[in-house]
Amino acid sequence: MEEETKMEVLVPQKTKQREFALASVSEVSSSSSSSALPGVAVFAGDRLQIRNESNRIVLGAHLTEIQLFRCGPIESVCMVEGSDADNQTSYSSGVAIQFRNEEESEAFHCVFQQWKKEFNVQGGNLPNGTNLITSKSKFDEKIESSSAKMYFHYYGQLLHQQNMLQDYVRTGTYYAAVIENRSDFTGRVVVDVGAGSGILSLFAAQAGAKHVYAVEASEMAEYARKLIAGNPILGQRITVIKGKVEDVELPERADILISEPMGTLLVNERMLESYVIARDRFLTPNGKMFPSVGRIHMAPFSDEYLFVEIANKALFWQQQNYYGVDLTPLHGTAFQGYFSQPVVDAFDPRLLIAAPIFHVIDFTKIKEEELYEIDIPLKFTATVGARLHGLACWFDVLFNGSTARRWLTTAPGSPTTHWYQLRCVLSQPIYVVAGQEITGRMHLIAHTAQSYTIYLTLSAKTWGPGAEQGGILQTSSCKLDLKEPYYRMSQPQAYPLNQDQQPKPLDMNIQSQDLDDVEMMQQPSPKSCAQIDSLMQNA
Repeated sequence: MEEETKMEVLVPQKTKQREFALASVSEVSSSSSSSALPGVAVFAGDRLQIRNESNRIVLGAHLTEIQLFRCGPIESVCMVEGSDADNQTSYSSGVAIQFRNEEESEAFHCVFQQWKKEFNVQGGNLPNGTNLITSKSKFDEKIESSSAKMYFHYYGQLLHQQNMLQDYVRTGTYYAAVIENRSDFTGRVVVDVGAGSGILSLFAAQAGAKHVYAVEASEMAEYARKLIAGNPILGQRITVIKGKVEDVELPERADILISEPMGTLLVNERMLESYVIARDRFLTPNGKMFPSVGRIHMAPFSDEYLFVEIANKALFWQQQNYYGVDLTPLHGTAFQGYFSQPVVDAFDPRLLIAAPIFHVIDFTKIKEEELYEIDIPLKFTATVGARLHGLACWFDVLFNGSTARRWLTTAPGSPTTHWYQLRCVLSQPIYVVAGQEITGRMHLIAHTAQSYTIYLTLSAKTWGPGAEQGGILQTSSCKLDLKEPYYRMSQPQAYPLNQDQQPKPLDMNIQSQDLDDVEMMQQPSPKSCAQIDSLMQNA
Protein backbone atom coordinates (compact mmCIF):
# COMPACT_ATOMS: atom_id res chain seq x y z
CA MET A 1 0.00 0.00 0.00
CA GLU A 2 2.98 2.30 0.41
CA GLU A 3 3.59 1.95 -3.33
CA GLU A 4 -0.05 2.81 -3.99
CA THR A 5 0.19 5.93 -1.82
CA LYS A 6 3.28 7.10 -3.69
CA MET A 7 1.51 6.58 -6.98
CA GLU A 8 -1.52 8.49 -5.72
CA VAL A 9 0.60 11.59 -5.25
CA LEU A 10 1.89 11.36 -8.80
CA VAL A 11 -1.54 11.10 -10.46
CA PRO A 12 -2.88 14.56 -11.33
CA GLN A 13 -6.54 15.31 -10.64
CA LYS A 14 -7.36 15.77 -14.32
CA THR A 15 -6.10 12.28 -15.23
CA LYS A 16 -8.33 10.53 -12.72
CA GLN A 17 -10.22 7.81 -14.58
CA ARG A 18 -13.88 6.94 -14.14
CA GLU A 19 -13.87 3.68 -16.05
CA PHE A 20 -11.51 0.69 -16.11
CA ALA A 21 -11.56 -2.28 -18.46
CA LEU A 22 -11.37 -5.64 -16.70
CA ALA A 23 -9.95 -8.84 -18.17
CA SER A 24 -12.37 -10.89 -16.08
CA VAL A 25 -15.15 -10.52 -13.52
CA SER A 26 -16.53 -13.35 -11.38
CA GLU A 27 -18.68 -13.45 -8.29
CA VAL A 28 -16.87 -14.73 -5.19
CA SER A 29 -19.89 -16.81 -4.20
CA SER A 30 -20.04 -18.56 -7.56
CA SER A 31 -18.89 -22.14 -7.95
CA SER A 32 -15.47 -22.79 -9.43
CA SER A 33 -17.12 -24.12 -12.59
CA SER A 34 -18.80 -20.79 -13.44
CA SER A 35 -17.10 -18.81 -16.22
CA ALA A 36 -15.38 -15.49 -15.64
CA LEU A 37 -16.34 -12.83 -18.20
CA PRO A 38 -14.62 -9.61 -19.23
CA GLY A 39 -16.12 -6.47 -17.79
CA VAL A 40 -15.70 -2.90 -16.67
CA ALA A 41 -15.42 -1.02 -13.37
CA VAL A 42 -17.18 2.37 -13.34
CA PHE A 43 -16.93 5.13 -10.75
CA ALA A 44 -20.29 6.96 -10.90
CA GLY A 45 -20.86 9.70 -8.36
CA ASP A 46 -20.37 8.21 -4.91
CA ARG A 47 -20.79 4.62 -6.12
CA LEU A 48 -18.69 1.96 -7.77
CA GLN A 49 -20.28 -0.40 -10.29
CA ILE A 50 -18.70 -3.50 -11.74
CA ARG A 51 -20.40 -4.89 -14.84
CA ASN A 52 -19.70 -7.88 -17.02
CA GLU A 53 -19.61 -7.79 -20.82
CA SER A 54 -23.40 -8.31 -20.91
CA ASN A 55 -23.70 -4.99 -19.05
CA ARG A 56 -25.17 -6.79 -16.02
CA ILE A 57 -24.24 -5.08 -12.76
CA VAL A 58 -22.35 -7.73 -10.80
CA LEU A 59 -21.56 -5.37 -7.93
CA GLY A 60 -22.84 -1.92 -7.15
CA ALA A 61 -22.52 -0.08 -3.86
CA HIS A 62 -21.58 3.17 -2.17
CA LEU A 63 -17.85 3.65 -1.83
CA THR A 64 -18.15 3.68 1.97
CA GLU A 65 -19.55 0.13 1.87
CA ILE A 66 -16.84 -1.37 -0.36
CA GLN A 67 -13.65 -3.01 0.88
CA LEU A 68 -10.89 -3.58 -1.66
CA PHE A 69 -8.40 -6.45 -1.30
CA ARG A 70 -5.29 -6.73 -3.45
CA CYS A 71 -4.65 -10.45 -4.03
CA GLY A 72 -1.92 -10.24 -6.65
CA PRO A 73 -0.25 -7.96 -9.22
CA ILE A 74 -3.39 -7.89 -11.37
CA GLU A 75 -5.95 -9.62 -9.13
CA SER A 76 -8.20 -7.95 -6.58
CA VAL A 77 -11.41 -8.65 -4.71
CA CYS A 78 -14.17 -6.08 -4.06
CA MET A 79 -16.42 -6.91 -1.12
CA VAL A 80 -19.58 -5.15 0.05
CA GLU A 81 -19.85 -4.94 3.83
CA GLY A 82 -22.92 -6.44 5.46
CA SER A 83 -23.76 -6.45 9.15
CA ASP A 84 -21.21 -5.87 11.90
CA ALA A 85 -22.07 -8.38 14.60
CA ASP A 86 -19.89 -9.03 17.63
CA ASN A 87 -17.26 -6.68 16.20
CA GLN A 88 -16.80 -9.05 13.25
CA THR A 89 -17.44 -7.53 9.84
CA SER A 90 -19.40 -9.74 7.47
CA TYR A 91 -19.81 -9.31 3.72
CA SER A 92 -23.00 -9.57 1.73
CA SER A 93 -21.44 -9.96 -1.71
CA GLY A 94 -18.11 -9.92 -3.46
CA VAL A 95 -16.51 -9.86 -6.90
CA ALA A 96 -13.10 -11.10 -8.02
CA ILE A 97 -11.66 -8.86 -10.70
CA GLN A 98 -8.60 -9.21 -12.90
CA PHE A 99 -6.98 -6.37 -14.81
CA ARG A 100 -5.25 -6.58 -18.16
CA ASN A 101 -1.88 -5.53 -16.73
CA GLU A 102 -0.21 -4.27 -13.55
CA GLU A 103 -0.31 -0.62 -14.64
CA GLU A 104 -4.10 -0.65 -14.94
CA SER A 105 -4.37 -2.46 -11.62
CA GLU A 106 -2.22 0.18 -9.90
CA ALA A 107 -4.22 2.98 -11.49
CA PHE A 108 -7.53 1.49 -10.33
CA HIS A 109 -6.32 1.16 -6.74
CA CYS A 110 -5.00 4.71 -6.84
CA VAL A 111 -8.26 6.16 -8.17
CA PHE A 112 -10.27 4.08 -5.70
CA GLN A 113 -8.40 5.71 -2.84
CA GLN A 114 -8.78 9.19 -4.31
CA TRP A 115 -12.51 8.81 -4.76
CA LYS A 116 -12.88 7.45 -1.22
CA LYS A 117 -11.08 10.52 0.12
CA GLU A 118 -13.26 12.90 -1.88
CA PHE A 119 -16.29 11.41 -0.17
CA ASN A 120 -14.71 11.81 3.27
CA VAL A 121 -13.86 8.17 3.73
CA GLN A 122 -10.74 7.62 5.87
CA GLY A 123 -8.01 5.55 4.23
CA GLY A 124 -7.65 3.62 7.50
CA ASN A 125 -10.94 1.87 6.76
CA LEU A 126 -9.39 0.08 3.84
CA PRO A 127 -8.35 -3.42 4.87
CA ASN A 128 -5.89 -3.61 1.99
CA GLY A 129 -3.13 -2.28 4.17
CA THR A 130 -3.74 1.47 4.01
CA ASN A 131 -4.00 1.63 7.78
CA LEU A 132 -0.30 0.75 7.85
CA ILE A 133 0.53 4.18 6.48
CA THR A 134 -0.86 6.06 9.47
CA SER A 135 -0.40 3.51 12.26
CA LYS A 136 2.31 1.11 13.30
CA SER A 137 1.35 -2.55 13.13
CA LYS A 138 1.52 -4.84 16.12
CA PHE A 139 4.40 -6.73 14.53
CA ASP A 140 6.42 -3.55 14.05
CA GLU A 141 5.77 -2.47 17.62
CA LYS A 142 7.44 -5.52 19.15
CA ILE A 143 10.11 -6.41 16.54
CA GLU A 144 13.03 -4.15 15.66
CA SER A 145 13.11 -3.19 11.99
CA SER A 146 16.66 -4.46 11.36
CA SER A 147 15.72 -7.95 12.57
CA ALA A 148 12.52 -8.01 10.54
CA LYS A 149 14.38 -6.87 7.41
CA MET A 150 16.96 -9.62 7.78
CA TYR A 151 14.27 -12.20 8.60
CA PHE A 152 12.12 -11.49 5.55
CA HIS A 153 15.19 -11.23 3.33
CA TYR A 154 16.33 -14.68 4.49
CA TYR A 155 12.99 -16.35 3.84
CA GLY A 156 12.58 -14.49 0.57
CA GLN A 157 15.37 -16.55 -1.01
CA LEU A 158 14.68 -19.79 -2.83
CA LEU A 159 17.81 -21.53 -1.51
CA HIS A 160 16.48 -21.32 2.07
CA GLN A 161 13.05 -22.50 0.99
CA GLN A 162 14.74 -25.42 -0.75
CA ASN A 163 16.53 -26.31 2.47
CA MET A 164 13.18 -26.63 4.22
CA LEU A 165 11.49 -28.42 1.35
CA GLN A 166 14.31 -30.97 1.29
CA ASP A 167 13.73 -31.73 4.96
CA TYR A 168 11.66 -34.77 4.06
CA VAL A 169 10.71 -35.48 7.67
CA ARG A 170 9.16 -32.01 7.88
CA THR A 171 7.60 -31.86 4.42
CA GLY A 172 6.51 -35.50 4.38
CA THR A 173 4.85 -35.25 7.78
CA TYR A 174 2.91 -32.15 6.73
CA TYR A 175 1.81 -33.86 3.53
CA ALA A 176 0.68 -36.99 5.36
CA ALA A 177 -1.13 -34.96 8.03
CA VAL A 178 -3.10 -33.06 5.38
CA ILE A 179 -3.85 -35.88 2.94
CA GLU A 180 -4.79 -38.36 5.68
CA ASN A 181 -7.31 -35.83 6.97
CA ARG A 182 -9.06 -34.93 3.71
CA SER A 183 -12.37 -34.74 5.54
CA ASP A 184 -11.07 -31.72 7.46
CA PHE A 185 -10.06 -29.88 4.27
CA THR A 186 -12.66 -30.84 1.67
CA GLY A 187 -14.89 -27.88 0.91
CA ARG A 188 -13.26 -25.75 3.62
CA VAL A 189 -11.59 -22.34 3.58
CA VAL A 190 -7.92 -22.56 4.59
CA VAL A 191 -5.45 -19.85 5.57
CA ASP A 192 -1.75 -20.67 5.19
CA VAL A 193 0.11 -18.50 7.72
CA GLY A 194 3.59 -17.59 6.50
CA ALA A 195 3.11 -19.54 3.29
CA GLY A 196 6.69 -19.32 2.01
CA SER A 197 6.90 -21.21 -1.27
CA GLY A 198 3.20 -22.08 -1.04
CA ILE A 199 3.79 -25.81 -0.65
CA LEU A 200 1.34 -26.20 2.26
CA SER A 201 -1.30 -24.27 0.33
CA LEU A 202 -0.88 -26.70 -2.55
CA PHE A 203 -1.20 -29.64 -0.13
CA ALA A 204 -4.44 -28.15 1.21
CA ALA A 205 -5.76 -27.75 -2.33
CA GLN A 206 -4.84 -31.38 -3.07
CA ALA A 207 -6.90 -32.36 -0.04
CA GLY A 208 -9.95 -30.64 -1.52
CA ALA A 209 -9.95 -27.20 0.11
CA LYS A 210 -12.63 -24.89 -1.27
CA HIS A 211 -10.19 -21.97 -1.23
CA VAL A 212 -6.78 -21.28 0.29
CA TYR A 213 -5.45 -17.86 1.24
CA ALA A 214 -1.65 -18.03 1.31
CA VAL A 215 -0.36 -15.12 3.42
CA GLU A 216 3.35 -14.38 3.03
CA ALA A 217 5.17 -11.18 4.01
CA SER A 218 8.52 -11.73 2.28
CA GLU A 219 9.40 -11.49 -1.41
CA MET A 220 8.84 -15.24 -1.53
CA ALA A 221 5.17 -14.35 -2.17
CA GLU A 222 6.06 -13.66 -5.80
CA TYR A 223 7.74 -17.06 -6.16
CA ALA A 224 4.73 -18.67 -4.52
CA ARG A 225 2.45 -17.04 -7.09
CA LYS A 226 4.65 -18.38 -9.86
CA LEU A 227 4.72 -21.89 -8.42
CA ILE A 228 0.96 -21.91 -7.84
CA ALA A 229 0.29 -20.54 -11.33
CA GLY A 230 2.38 -23.42 -12.69
CA ASN A 231 -0.05 -25.84 -11.05
CA PRO A 232 -3.31 -24.39 -12.45
CA ILE A 233 -5.65 -27.20 -11.41
CA LEU A 234 -4.75 -26.55 -7.78
CA GLY A 235 -3.86 -22.89 -8.21
CA GLN A 236 -7.34 -21.77 -9.23
CA ARG A 237 -8.36 -22.30 -5.60
CA ILE A 238 -5.37 -20.50 -4.06
CA THR A 239 -4.93 -16.77 -3.55
CA VAL A 240 -1.51 -15.46 -2.51
CA ILE A 241 -1.67 -12.34 -0.34
CA LYS A 242 1.56 -10.50 0.34
CA GLY A 243 1.61 -9.04 3.83
CA LYS A 244 1.86 -9.83 7.52
CA VAL A 245 -0.97 -11.74 9.17
CA GLU A 246 -1.05 -8.97 11.77
CA ASP A 247 -2.00 -6.46 9.06
CA VAL A 248 -3.82 -8.08 6.12
CA GLU A 249 -7.57 -8.55 5.85
CA LEU A 250 -9.28 -11.54 4.27
CA PRO A 251 -12.66 -11.63 2.53
CA GLU A 252 -13.90 -14.55 4.63
CA ARG A 253 -13.20 -16.50 7.81
CA ALA A 254 -11.10 -19.67 7.78
CA ASP A 255 -12.16 -23.17 8.76
CA ILE A 256 -8.54 -24.29 9.02
CA LEU A 257 -5.21 -22.60 9.71
CA ILE A 258 -2.10 -24.36 8.47
CA SER A 259 1.39 -23.13 9.15
CA GLU A 260 4.97 -24.12 9.87
CA PRO A 261 5.70 -21.60 12.63
CA MET A 262 8.30 -23.62 14.53
CA GLY A 263 11.84 -22.41 15.08
CA THR A 264 14.74 -23.84 17.04
CA LEU A 265 13.51 -24.83 20.50
CA LEU A 266 10.02 -24.46 18.98
CA VAL A 267 9.77 -20.75 19.82
CA ASN A 268 12.76 -19.16 18.05
CA GLU A 269 11.86 -16.46 15.48
CA ARG A 270 8.65 -15.75 17.43
CA MET A 271 6.41 -16.85 14.58
CA LEU A 272 4.20 -18.76 17.01
CA GLU A 273 2.87 -15.36 18.05
CA SER A 274 1.83 -14.62 14.46
CA TYR A 275 0.18 -18.05 14.28
CA VAL A 276 -1.86 -17.25 17.40
CA ILE A 277 -2.75 -13.78 16.07
CA ALA A 278 -3.96 -15.38 12.83
CA ARG A 279 -6.09 -17.75 14.94
CA ASP A 280 -7.74 -14.84 16.73
CA ARG A 281 -8.26 -12.80 13.55
CA PHE A 282 -9.26 -15.37 10.95
CA LEU A 283 -10.28 -18.74 12.41
CA THR A 284 -13.93 -19.66 12.93
CA PRO A 285 -14.87 -20.61 16.52
CA ASN A 286 -14.75 -24.35 15.82
CA GLY A 287 -11.94 -24.21 13.30
CA LYS A 288 -8.87 -26.45 13.31
CA MET A 289 -5.18 -25.64 13.49
CA PHE A 290 -2.50 -27.73 11.76
CA PRO A 291 -0.47 -28.14 13.99
CA SER A 292 -2.51 -27.66 17.18
CA VAL A 293 -0.09 -28.50 20.00
CA GLY A 294 3.66 -28.17 20.55
CA ARG A 295 5.87 -29.70 23.24
CA ILE A 296 9.36 -28.66 24.35
CA HIS A 297 11.26 -31.68 25.68
CA MET A 298 14.20 -31.33 28.08
CA ALA A 299 16.73 -33.64 29.74
CA PRO A 300 20.15 -33.20 31.39
CA PHE A 301 23.14 -34.53 29.45
CA SER A 302 26.80 -35.38 29.89
CA ASP A 303 29.16 -34.69 26.99
CA GLU A 304 32.79 -34.13 27.97
CA TYR A 305 33.91 -33.73 24.37
CA LEU A 306 31.45 -30.90 23.72
CA PHE A 307 32.40 -29.11 26.94
CA VAL A 308 36.14 -29.25 26.16
CA GLU A 309 35.49 -28.15 22.57
CA ILE A 310 33.68 -25.01 23.71
CA ALA A 311 36.13 -24.23 26.50
CA ASN A 312 39.10 -24.59 24.14
CA LYS A 313 37.73 -21.90 21.84
CA ALA A 314 38.71 -19.34 24.46
CA LEU A 315 42.35 -20.55 24.64
CA PHE A 316 43.24 -17.98 21.99
CA TRP A 317 42.67 -15.27 24.59
CA GLN A 318 45.15 -16.81 27.01
CA GLN A 319 48.12 -15.65 24.92
CA GLN A 320 50.32 -13.28 26.85
CA ASN A 321 52.45 -12.21 23.91
CA TYR A 322 50.29 -11.90 20.81
CA TYR A 323 52.44 -9.61 18.64
CA GLY A 324 53.57 -8.03 21.89
CA VAL A 325 50.04 -7.73 23.30
CA ASP A 326 48.70 -9.55 26.39
CA LEU A 327 45.24 -10.92 25.47
CA THR A 328 44.49 -12.51 28.85
CA PRO A 329 42.34 -9.61 30.18
CA LEU A 330 39.62 -10.72 27.72
CA HIS A 331 39.87 -14.47 28.35
CA GLY A 332 37.11 -14.57 30.97
CA THR A 333 34.71 -12.58 28.82
CA ALA A 334 35.44 -14.74 25.77
CA PHE A 335 35.02 -17.93 27.82
CA GLN A 336 31.56 -16.88 29.01
CA GLY A 337 30.68 -15.65 25.52
CA TYR A 338 31.23 -19.07 23.99
CA PHE A 339 29.07 -20.68 26.65
CA SER A 340 26.30 -18.17 25.97
CA GLN A 341 25.68 -19.81 22.59
CA PRO A 342 23.16 -22.67 22.51
CA VAL A 343 24.59 -25.61 20.57
CA VAL A 344 22.54 -26.82 17.60
CA ASP A 345 23.42 -30.31 16.41
CA ALA A 346 22.15 -33.90 16.31
CA PHE A 347 23.43 -35.77 19.35
CA ASP A 348 23.41 -39.39 20.50
CA PRO A 349 20.46 -39.92 22.89
CA ARG A 350 22.74 -42.07 25.07
CA LEU A 351 24.27 -38.80 26.27
CA LEU A 352 21.13 -38.10 28.30
CA ILE A 353 21.52 -38.88 31.99
CA ALA A 354 17.85 -38.65 33.07
CA ALA A 355 14.39 -39.27 31.66
CA PRO A 356 13.10 -36.24 29.72
CA ILE A 357 10.18 -34.05 30.74
CA PHE A 358 8.17 -31.76 28.48
CA HIS A 359 6.33 -28.45 28.50
CA VAL A 360 3.10 -28.14 26.50
CA ILE A 361 2.08 -25.15 24.37
CA ASP A 362 -1.50 -25.48 23.11
CA PHE A 363 -1.73 -23.30 20.01
CA THR A 364 -5.54 -23.41 20.10
CA LYS A 365 -5.76 -21.83 23.55
CA ILE A 366 -2.60 -19.91 24.44
CA LYS A 367 -2.70 -16.12 24.36
CA GLU A 368 -0.12 -14.25 22.34
CA GLU A 369 1.13 -12.41 25.42
CA GLU A 370 1.82 -15.71 27.18
CA LEU A 371 4.55 -16.38 24.63
CA TYR A 372 6.48 -13.27 25.67
CA GLU A 373 7.78 -15.05 28.76
CA ILE A 374 7.90 -18.83 29.29
CA ASP A 375 8.88 -20.24 32.67
CA ILE A 376 9.55 -23.98 32.91
CA PRO A 377 10.35 -25.68 36.23
CA LEU A 378 12.76 -28.61 35.91
CA LYS A 379 12.94 -31.81 37.94
CA PHE A 380 14.84 -34.98 37.02
CA THR A 381 16.34 -38.06 38.63
CA ALA A 382 19.81 -39.00 37.42
CA THR A 383 20.00 -42.54 36.04
CA VAL A 384 23.81 -42.73 36.05
CA GLY A 385 26.77 -41.05 37.74
CA ALA A 386 28.38 -38.43 35.51
CA ARG A 387 29.36 -34.83 35.08
CA LEU A 388 26.21 -32.93 34.15
CA HIS A 389 27.15 -30.51 31.38
CA GLY A 390 23.80 -28.90 30.65
CA LEU A 391 20.26 -29.27 29.34
CA ALA A 392 19.34 -30.90 26.03
CA CYS A 393 16.14 -29.74 24.30
CA TRP A 394 14.02 -30.70 21.32
CA PHE A 395 10.37 -30.36 20.32
CA ASP A 396 7.47 -32.04 18.60
CA VAL A 397 4.11 -30.83 17.26
CA LEU A 398 0.76 -32.56 16.87
CA PHE A 399 -1.54 -32.53 13.84
CA ASN A 400 -4.84 -33.44 15.47
CA GLY A 401 -6.92 -34.39 12.45
CA SER A 402 -10.40 -35.87 12.56
CA THR A 403 -9.23 -39.02 10.79
CA ALA A 404 -5.60 -39.36 11.85
CA ARG A 405 -3.19 -37.82 14.34
CA ARG A 406 0.38 -37.21 13.28
CA TRP A 407 3.41 -36.10 15.28
CA LEU A 408 6.37 -34.26 13.79
CA THR A 409 9.31 -34.88 16.12
CA THR A 410 12.85 -33.54 16.30
CA ALA A 411 13.88 -35.99 19.06
CA PRO A 412 17.47 -37.30 19.26
CA GLY A 413 17.71 -40.71 17.68
CA SER A 414 14.81 -39.98 15.32
CA PRO A 415 15.45 -39.03 11.67
CA THR A 416 17.28 -35.72 11.69
CA THR A 417 15.44 -32.56 10.65
CA HIS A 418 16.74 -29.12 9.71
CA TRP A 419 15.91 -28.05 13.28
CA TYR A 420 18.32 -30.67 14.76
CA GLN A 421 18.33 -30.48 18.58
CA LEU A 422 19.53 -27.78 20.96
CA ARG A 423 21.79 -27.96 24.02
CA CYS A 424 22.45 -25.34 26.68
CA VAL A 425 25.95 -25.99 28.05
CA LEU A 426 26.96 -24.92 31.56
CA SER A 427 30.35 -23.28 32.00
CA GLN A 428 30.52 -24.98 35.43
CA PRO A 429 29.46 -28.65 35.24
CA ILE A 430 27.76 -30.43 38.17
CA TYR A 431 28.68 -33.88 39.49
CA VAL A 432 25.73 -36.25 39.99
CA VAL A 433 25.31 -39.91 40.90
CA ALA A 434 22.59 -42.40 40.02
CA GLY A 435 19.36 -41.65 41.86
CA GLN A 436 20.29 -38.06 42.66
CA GLU A 437 17.61 -35.42 42.20
CA ILE A 438 18.29 -32.62 39.72
CA THR A 439 16.13 -29.50 39.89
CA GLY A 440 16.17 -26.13 38.22
CA ARG A 441 14.38 -23.71 35.95
CA MET A 442 14.49 -22.63 32.32
CA HIS A 443 13.19 -19.12 31.86
CA LEU A 444 12.67 -17.76 28.32
CA ILE A 445 12.19 -14.03 27.77
CA ALA A 446 11.33 -12.76 24.29
CA HIS A 447 13.33 -9.90 22.82
CA THR A 448 12.91 -7.57 19.86
CA ALA A 449 15.33 -9.49 17.64
CA GLN A 450 12.65 -12.17 17.10
CA SER A 451 14.10 -14.60 19.59
CA TYR A 452 14.58 -15.29 23.29
CA THR A 453 17.09 -14.89 26.08
CA ILE A 454 17.43 -18.19 27.98
CA TYR A 455 18.12 -18.18 31.71
CA LEU A 456 18.98 -21.70 32.87
CA THR A 457 19.70 -22.91 36.40
CA LEU A 458 20.38 -26.53 37.37
CA SER A 459 21.00 -27.78 40.90
CA ALA A 460 21.81 -31.13 42.49
CA LYS A 461 21.64 -32.09 46.16
CA THR A 462 25.03 -33.07 47.48
CA TRP A 463 25.27 -36.86 47.91
CA GLY A 464 26.52 -38.31 51.18
CA PRO A 465 26.16 -38.14 54.99
CA GLY A 466 24.28 -35.09 56.21
CA ALA A 467 22.91 -34.14 52.78
CA GLU A 468 19.34 -34.99 53.78
CA GLN A 469 19.50 -32.70 56.80
CA GLY A 470 21.44 -29.85 55.27
CA GLY A 471 19.98 -29.82 51.78
CA ILE A 472 23.32 -28.57 50.45
CA LEU A 473 23.18 -27.87 46.70
CA GLN A 474 25.55 -27.71 43.79
CA THR A 475 24.19 -25.03 41.48
CA SER A 476 25.22 -23.82 38.04
CA SER A 477 23.56 -21.14 35.93
CA CYS A 478 23.98 -19.67 32.47
CA LYS A 479 22.46 -17.02 30.23
CA LEU A 480 22.16 -17.80 26.52
CA ASP A 481 20.90 -15.98 23.43
CA LEU A 482 18.73 -18.22 21.28
CA LYS A 483 19.28 -15.81 18.40
CA GLU A 484 23.02 -16.61 18.27
CA PRO A 485 23.49 -20.40 18.36
CA TYR A 486 26.61 -22.41 17.64
CA TYR A 487 25.79 -24.63 14.65
CA ARG A 488 27.89 -27.73 15.28
CA MET A 489 27.63 -30.15 12.37
CA SER A 490 30.77 -32.27 12.76
CA GLN A 491 29.24 -34.86 15.08
CA PRO A 492 28.70 -38.52 14.10
CA GLN A 493 25.28 -39.76 13.08
CA ALA A 494 22.78 -40.30 15.89
CA TYR A 495 22.09 -43.84 17.02
CA PRO A 496 18.60 -45.16 16.25
CA LEU A 497 16.34 -45.79 19.21
CA ASN A 498 14.94 -49.22 19.99
CA GLN A 499 11.28 -49.93 19.34
CA ASP A 500 10.32 -49.34 22.98
CA GLN A 501 12.03 -45.95 22.88
CA GLN A 502 10.10 -44.51 19.93
CA PRO A 503 8.11 -41.28 20.40
CA LYS A 504 4.63 -42.00 21.68
CA PRO A 505 1.59 -39.73 21.10
CA LEU A 506 -0.13 -38.03 23.98
CA ASP A 507 -2.85 -40.39 25.19
CA MET A 508 -5.55 -37.84 25.78
CA ASN A 509 -8.43 -35.94 24.23
CA ILE A 510 -7.12 -32.70 22.79
CA GLN A 511 -10.27 -30.91 23.90
CA SER A 512 -9.97 -32.17 27.46
CA GLN A 513 -8.72 -30.14 30.39
CA ASP A 514 -5.58 -32.29 30.52
CA LEU A 515 -3.82 -29.95 28.10
CA ASP A 516 -4.51 -27.04 30.42
CA ASP A 517 -2.70 -28.80 33.24
CA VAL A 518 0.85 -28.01 32.21
CA GLU A 519 2.25 -29.15 35.51
CA MET A 520 0.79 -32.61 34.98
CA MET A 521 2.10 -32.70 31.40
CA GLN A 522 5.62 -32.07 32.66
CA GLN A 523 5.92 -35.55 34.09
CA PRO A 524 8.62 -37.77 32.51
CA SER A 525 8.08 -38.02 28.78
CA PRO A 526 7.42 -41.28 26.92
CA LYS A 527 10.38 -40.28 24.76
CA SER A 528 12.80 -41.17 27.54
CA CYS A 529 15.65 -43.55 26.78
CA ALA A 530 15.07 -46.75 28.77
CA GLN A 531 18.78 -47.43 29.23
CA ILE A 532 21.20 -44.51 29.05
CA ASP A 533 24.93 -45.17 28.95
CA SER A 534 27.01 -42.17 29.88
CA LEU A 535 30.05 -41.51 27.76
CA MET A 536 31.75 -40.68 31.02
CA GLN A 537 31.51 -44.34 32.07
CA ASN A 538 33.22 -45.41 28.85
CA ALA A 539 35.96 -42.80 29.08
